[in-house]
Amino acid sequence: MTIEIKEAQGFQYIEEGEGQTIMLLHGLFGALSNWDGVVHHFKEGFRVVIPLLPIYEIPRKQANLEGLLAHIEAFVQMKGLNHMIIMGNSLGGHLALMYALAHPDEVDKLILTGSSGLFENSMGSSFPKRGNYQFIKEKVEYTFYDPKVATKEYVDEVFNITNSIPKCMKIVSIAKSAQRNNLTDELPKIKAKTLLVWGTNDTITPPEVAYDFDRLIPDTQLRFIDRCCHAPMMEHPDVFNQIVDRFLN
Repeated sequence: MTIEIKEAQGFQYIEEGEGQTIMLLHGLFGALSNWDGVVHHFKEGFRVVIPLLPIYEIPRKQANLEGLLAHIEAFVQMKGLNHMIIMGNSLGGHLALMYALAHPDEVDKLILTGSSGLFENSMGSSFPKRGNYQFIKEKVEYTFYDPKVATKEYVDEVFNITNSIPKCMKIVSIAKSAQRNNLTDELPKIKAKTLLVWGTNDTITPPEVAYDFDRLIPDTQLRFIDRCCHAPMMEHPDVFNQIVDRFLN
C-alpha cells in the first residue's frame, strides 16, 4: 500500500480516512511501513494521522523526549486535533504517555505496544555500531520473533541511518533521554482508558514491563500475542488489529 506523505507548515505527516482521530507515534527507527496494516485497517472508520517525528532533523540540543513532545504538541495544534486515540510503539508509546499526562482532556484512549517509559533494553549495549552491516542486521532482527520480518529494505534503511555520524549522535541522545525519563511515579495520573498489546517474546521491553504498566496505569486492558517480539503491529497485524478493534468498540 502506498501512503502519501503530506506537508504543511513545516510538518510531514500521513492522514487517511475520516472519523475520530487515531494518532500513531512511531519509534526511534520507526518506518512508515511499520504501520501499513494499521492504517489500511482503521482508515475505513477513523481519521488515521501519523506525524513524522524529526528524529534526524531536530537540532542537537533538542534531541530528547521533550523536544519530540514539543513537535507533537505543535503538530496537534496545527491540525486542530482533539478527543484523540493515541497509539504508540516503543519510543512512540513513551511519547504518547507524556502527551496524555500533559494534555489529559485531549486524549480519549491510549494504545501502547512495546512502550518504553519504565524499562527498555535498547538493542544491546554497544548499539549503534557504524559501518558493520551484519551487526546492524542482527540488531534489527533481534527486535522480531521471526527474523524474516526484518526485510532487507528495512535493514538497509537502518544501516544507512547509522552510517551518518550526526544521525547517530541524535539517536544516542534521544535514547539516553528515554532512559532518564522514567514514568513510574507519573503513570497513576493517566486518565485515559489504556490498551496494552505486548509480544510474549519481547526482548526490548519484556513482558514484565507490560505487567508493570498494567499495575501502574489505573484503567487498563493487557493482551499478549504469542510468537511475537517488540512490534506486534508488524509481526501479527491481523491479530493486533482485532485486539484493537475489540478495545475501541
